[in-house]
Amino acid sequence: MSLDNNPNFSSKEQNQTENAENAAYTMSKINIIAELMGNRTTASITIGKIQGVFAKLTQQNQNNKNFVFASNGDVKILSESNNLATDCTLSVHLPKEASEMAVKKNGSYIGILLFPEIPKINATSYFFNNQILGIEMGVNIFNLSETINIQFSNVNMTGRSVSCVSWDGRSNQPGGAHNWITDGCKTMEVNSSVICQCSHLTFFALIMSPGNKNISYSDLKTLTQITKAGCGISLFFLGVTLFMHFLVRKNKASEAVKILMNLFVALFLLNLCFLINESIAKLKVLAACVVMAAALHYSMLATFTWFFMQALHLYFNLHQISTDIKYYICKICIAGWVIPALIVIGLLASSNYGNVEISDNNGTSVNMCWIPDSTLHLGVNIGYYGIVFIFTLTVFLVTVVQITKFASKADNRDKISTKKTFFSLLGLFCLLGISWGFAFFSYGPLLLPSYYIFTILNSFQGFFLFVYYYYSSRIRPEDRKLSKNSSRATENMYITFPYA
Repeated sequence: MSLDNNPNFSSKEQNQTENAENAAYTMSKINIIAELMGNRTTASITIGKIQGVFAKLTQQNQNNKNFVFASNGDVKILSESNNLATDCTLSVHLPKEASEMAVKKNGSYIGILLFPEIPKINATSYFFNNQILGIEMGVNIFNLSETINIQFSNVNMTGRSVSCVSWDGRSNQPGGAHNWITDGCKTMEVNSSVICQCSHLTFFALIMSPGNKNISYSDLKTLTQITKAGCGISLFFLGVTLFMHFLVRKNKASEAVKILMNLFVALFLLNLCFLINESIAKLKVLAACVVMAAALHYSMLATFTWFFMQALHLYFNLHQISTDIKYYICKICIAGWVIPALIVIGLLASSNYGNVEISDNNGTSVNMCWIPDSTLHLGVNIGYYGIVFIFTLTVFLVTVVQITKFASKADNRDKISTKKTFFSLLGLFCLLGISWGFAFFSYGPLLLPSYYIFTILNSFQGFFLFVYYYYSSRIRPEDRKLSKNSSRATENMYITFPYA
C-alpha cells in the first residue's frame, strides 16, 4: 500500500528541538489533517524535523497495517505481504484488532509521528536516538489481545540496559518528570533490534540505561513503599527495645544480650539514616550530603560487623570456649564499632562520598547521599559483607546440625516442638543477618523474587528481632526444667539464645 500520490502536509515551524510537552500538544491536534486531505486516504506529515503518516479508517476491510520509517526520512505504509526495507530504522505493526476497536468507538484515523531531538532524561538514561513515537487513533485503545509491535533497528546494547516504555501524554511524577512506565509493554531483544510489544496506544520510546536489566517502575514503587514502611516500623520497635533495655534490664544483662543491644543500636542508626537520606540529598548541600553518606555507610558496616560478633559469640558457646577473657565485652565493642569507622574515615579522606542519582528503567531518578563510584561501592560493601556472610552462614549451619543431633538424641521428656525449633532457627537466621545474602542472587530470572525477599526481610529486620527478643527472653517454667537436663551450649542456642 502506498501513500496517495505521496501528498505531504508540511509545516515550516522551527521548533527543531522538541520536548514531550510539545509532542503531546502536536498529537492532540493531529486530527486537523483529516480536514485538509479531502478524498485522499493517506498522507505523509512533516513538521520541522518531525516525520509521520496519517491514514483514514474506513468502516469496512480492516486489516493489519505496517508503518516504516526509513533512514532517509521517508515514511511508508506496507501491506502484510511486503518485507521490511533494509534501510528501515523503525517500524510499527498495528494489528487489525486495533483498527476494529477504533472504528467501533467512532475513531476515524490513524496518526503516527516520530519526534526527534528529545532531551536526555537524566544524567544516565536517554531515549534511543533521542526519539519518541506517538500513535493516535482519536479514541482510547487499550487491553489489545494482539500487541502493537514497534521495532527499533540497529540498537547498540553493549553495556546498556534497554526498556520499552510508554507515557499517556498527561501524567507526571511528583517531581515534575513525565511518568514513563514499563507497564503494558514487553521488551524483546532480537539480534541488534529491540521489539516493543504493547497492548495500548500512547507515546512510546526505548530507554537506554547503563548496566544490567532494571525492574519495572511499578515494582520499584512497590519495593520503595515496602522499604520505607519496614524501616519505619523497625525503627520504632528497635527504639522501644533499646529504651526498655537501658531502663529495666541493663544491669542484669548477659554477655549475649549486651552484644545483641549493640546490634540493635547499629540497626536503629541504619534505619534512621536510610529514612532521612533522600531528604538530605534534596537539599543539594554537598557537605551535608557527605556527612549523611558517611553516617549511612558507617551504620551499614557496623550492622554487618555486629552480625559477625553475634556469630562469633555463638561459636564460642557451641564449642564451649570460655568467654572469661578480661574485658571480653569491651574488646568485642571496640572491634564492632572501630573497624567500620576506619573504613569510613579512609573513604572520607579520599573524598569518596557525595550525591548519587539513581534511575529506574523508565527514566525516573532519585538522589541519594552515597558512594558515587559504583565499582568502589561494590568492592567495599559486597566484599565486606561477603566475608561476614561466609562466617555467619558457617556458624548457622553448624548450629542447625547441633540442634538436629540434640533433637534426635533427646528422650520424650526433653523433646521440643517442631514449631519452636523452626522459630528458633528463623530468629537465628535474622540475628546473624543471613537474609542480606539474597543480594547475591539478584541476577537473571531470580532478580525480581530476590529483590522482594531481600527488601521484606531486611527492611523489617528490626521488627523481626524485636519479636525474637520478646519471646526468647520469656523463659517458661518448663524451659527452666528442660535446661537442667541439657548441655549449656545447646540450651543457649536452642531454648533461651541469646539470653543465657
